[in-house]
Amino acid sequence: RFHPGEEANDEEFSRLLAKLADFYVNDAFGAAHRKHASIVGITKFLPSAAGFLLQKEIEYLQGVVNHPVRPFVAILGGAKVSGKIDVIRNLEDKVDKVIVGGGMAYTFLKAKGYNVGESLVEDDMLDLANEIRKGVIAKGIKFYLPVDCVIAQSIEPGAETKLVTAQELPSGWKAVDIGPASVKLFSEALESAKTILWNGPMGVFEVDAFSRGTFSIAHSVADAYALTIVGGGDTDLAVSRAGVSESISFISTGGGAALELLEGKDLPGLVALTDK
Repeated sequence: RFHPGEEANDEEFSRLLAKLADFYVNDAFGAAHRKHASIVGITKFLPSAAGFLLQKEIEYLQGVVNHPVRPFVAILGGAKVSGKIDVIRNLEDKVDKVIVGGGMAYTFLKAKGYNVGESLVEDDMLDLANEIRKGVIAKGIKFYLPVDCVIAQSIEPGAETKLVTAQELPSGWKAVDIGPASVKLFSEALESAKTILWNGPMGVFEVDAFSRGTFSIAHSVADAYALTIVGGGDTDLAVSRAGVSESISFISTGGGAALELLEGKDLPGLVALTDK
């Protein structure tokens, strides 16, 4: 992306790129959500096709969005509710259970009236979080939030930690991982699943002391008798560090691209190939 014509999807720059080849194959799913010259513009000037990896990504991710084998469980984690709202909305007519962990869980918990201390919260999303949780439950979908959590006053390695219930987070402390009762609750929710989609870690797993919840869920997903799909850069790193990558059915190479596909959005890189 060092040439200004790349991000601008400039037609003349696209034409110059096309002169370098006789045929164009896009196998970069992780960039398929970008409307750039090397992804979209170049397809106007060369015979174009999807590579095998791109094809596999579409088959798995669109399959789980459009025709999941049920019961279907979605595990959503990561920092922010705002980044996963559209995923929940797009999946809510196909999913049987939604498990929410990671930083985004504390926006939902605060919206329920819980004291969440200094945990990450998007205050401008509280009403929407409540609306979405209630709407999902009204459709008969089971909605799981952490019932206990590991807390610390900082996310530095070596920081003092405590285990508390989700209702009793003290001021000055922040949630950094889900606790063992949450791991048990979430893992039991996975037992009957035929399809599991996991996007987003359960806590600050990059710090060893805060990684147990995420790694435990990784093992539960890997042990499930189900089609298991992991998407998002942080989540694939988590399953790798947990040592269970080989036991996951499919690990997406896309971060933003996977998220946009799960949101039901059209990816410019795919539209450009479809038009061909």
